[in-house]
Amino acid sequence: MVTQETPKNEADARAIEHLKRSVAEGKHWYIALLEAIRLWKSSEEDYKGRHYRYLIAGEAFDWLVLAERLLDEIGDAVPEQEKVNLLFFDRPPLELSHQEFKDLIGPAKYRAYLNYLYGVFVEEALVAAVVEELRKERSALGMTSDQDVLDKAFRRVYGEDREALLDMFRKEKRYRKRKSLTLDELKEFTYWLFKYRVKRAEKSRVASDTKKALLKMQRDMKAKGLKPLRG
Repeated sequence: MVTQETPKNEADARAIEHLKRSVAEGKHWYIALLEAIRLWKSSEEDYKGRHYRYLIAGEAFDWLVLAERLLDEIGDAVPEQEKVNLLFFDRPPLELSHQEFKDLIGPAKYRAYLNYLYGVFVEEALVAAVVEELRKERSALGMTSDQDVLDKAFRRVYGEDREALLDMFRKEKRYRKRKSLTLDELKEFTYWLFKYRVKRAEKSRVASDTKKALLKMQRDMKAKGLKPLRG
């Protein structure tokens, strides 16, 4: 017999109840999901043997992780392919404007979502764009090796090697040193890198790097046939 886990937070329980009731009454699951996300309060929780972390560094909202958690509550009510498209490709079943998306999840969560978008997705794209630049530079010189290309990208973007930055991050957060990063820790490290870069770089450099990262994201998404992220 499968037992249902009850959220410790009353607001979270109301969010789940709203989701289930809305879908049962015929509302589209995606709209009901976004409304439930607006009602949700917990920044992290343990559910079915897994630790879910929805808010990074207290300010960056990883909304698709919460979406995955909530969709588990309504199971077969959501077509499997639509669920996969949303959770793995951020491709929703309905086209909503930025304002509609903001209104449904609420302004506070939308601001935190933008923190995640720029602090994690865009930051990852910036490093990837610089790696791409370095490879082109090496190719022009007849060099084919990718050895140390990631460290060189980190030095170009942040002024330090990746390992040195990771040590700084763990020391600041008081995390123990390990051979590998968990997915949650990697997201938090990426967000920390974003804040580290913005704090130390000139505004013109920050704007230039952000533009470079956004162009990289647009190229990659176009190549995959995906639409731009909400922002």
